Amino acid sequence: MKFSLTQKFLFSVPADLSVVFSFDVNSLDAENRRRIEEVIRSEQFEDKVGNTLLIRTEDRKLLVVGLGKLEELDMADWQTAFAGVVRKVKEVHAKTVTISFPIKELNKIHISPENLVKGAVEGLELGAYEFTKHKKKENVSVIDKVTFVVEPQYDKEVKKGIAIGQITSKATLFARDLVNEPSSVTTPTFLSLIAQSLAKESPDITCEVMGEKEIKKLGMGGLIGISKGSDEDPKFIVFSYKGKTEKTIVLVGKGVTFDSGGLSLKPDKSMETMKLDMAGAASVLGIFSALPKLKPSVNVIGLLPLCENMPSGSAVKPGDILTSYNGKTIEIISTDAEGRVILADALSYAHKFHPDVIIDLATLTGACSIALGEEIAGLFANEKILADQLLAAGKETGERLWELPLAKEYEELLKSPVADIKNVAKTRAGGAITGALFLKPFVPENVQWAHIDIGGTAWEEKSTPLMGEGGTGWGVRLILSFLTK
Repeated sequence: MKFSLTQKFLFSVPADLSVVFSFDVNSLDAENRRRIEEVIRSEQFEDKVGNTLLIRTEDRKLLVVGLGKLEELDMADWQTAFAGVVRKVKEVHAKTVTISFPIKELNKIHISPENLVKGAVEGLELGAYEFTKHKKKENVSVIDKVTFVVEPQYDKEVKKGIAIGQITSKATLFARDLVNEPSSVTTPTFLSLIAQSLAKESPDITCEVMGEKEIKKLGMGGLIGISKGSDEDPKFIVFSYKGKTEKTIVLVGKGVTFDSGGLSLKPDKSMETMKLDMAGAASVLGIFSALPKLKPSVNVIGLLPLCENMPSGSAVKPGDILTSYNGKTIEIISTDAEGRVILADALSYAHKFHPDVIIDLATLTGACSIALGEEIAGLFANEKILADQLLAAGKETGERLWELPLAKEYEELLKSPVADIKNVAKTRAGGAITGALFLKPFVPENVQWAHIDIGGTAWEEKSTPLMGEGGTGWGVRLILSFLTK
């Protein structure tokens, strides 16, 4: 999809489809305005977010898009509206689209011009996404060119918004592709090759891949233990991006490339989509694909523990005790609470880089999706400043977070009579909180840390305008916004 801008009148720009917001119909010439207003009245079109009305005239197709009350619109609504445009584009098989973009009027939304354009690009790109790699080739309608009609004083912001929106969209779709691939493809070895290819593309990134022998030598008993039931060897990836400041941020992505539950075997329905359990790692890979283009000033380290969780005669068993990288012992109560065990190694390994901030992205618990649904991720943080920064980034990018407590009174539930900690509590209540509390002892002391539970947001069961069915690439845009701030 190519993007450009113009100051010409909307209908003077040749296009298969012209797009105008319902509140902006007044800006059209008198003849077209009168005709369009008549159709809007006759069709009883409601000006609500995402509502669209296709009007066919003798010489063109026009799409009227509803936004509702501008002052109530947030970034998620804004992106969804543009994803709705894509759906109509596919219906009419339009290749070229021109969109009236009256930034002066859109200022009522309280989003900067640059972010409005960035969000529009993301809505169009993410809404157009389909994973068809393994399907018989079909004639899928794809937009070739989008032209924004904007006031000349906003040219600079619009161009920047287009550029950044294309980078963040591409990174998100990169992550989506990885999650949507079968687990027979996205093995730990495959993802390590992807990581190495990203490092080869840019001198700003270095990548180290450790195999089973090196992982054992490091003393990462959690990652080795969880991978024992699989024929696939585990990998541990260390990414590094060099910025221009001394500040270092470590990103940790959970990378269970398939989660059967191990010997604590999942029911068949719960296992159907468990290729998604590496979505945290996929998002970190997507983030690193964009860093050389966005060039944030901070140093960024990426840590990806990768393995499969499978049942076999050699698999870790309930009652086993594993020793993590920082020496703490873990009693395994459920082998299906494996993600936190491999994250324990990665989080404690982060101390090597003397980080200012650690953020982990993990499909950690189903309990988080029960609490917050599929549109909002759970946020746990040991510092209010960090939590507020991430919440702000979520609001800016449309990837919403809700802060949950690291409740000290629940720590008692993870005490083990035979080890330093057990990997699950006996009660299922508060599962998202106890999952986060398990990770806390493995975070280096005096470091700001945030755990983002994407158990509900990493995968869409039903197609939505913005996400579509399957992997969402959730967290890529959020973290990129945070890093560039």
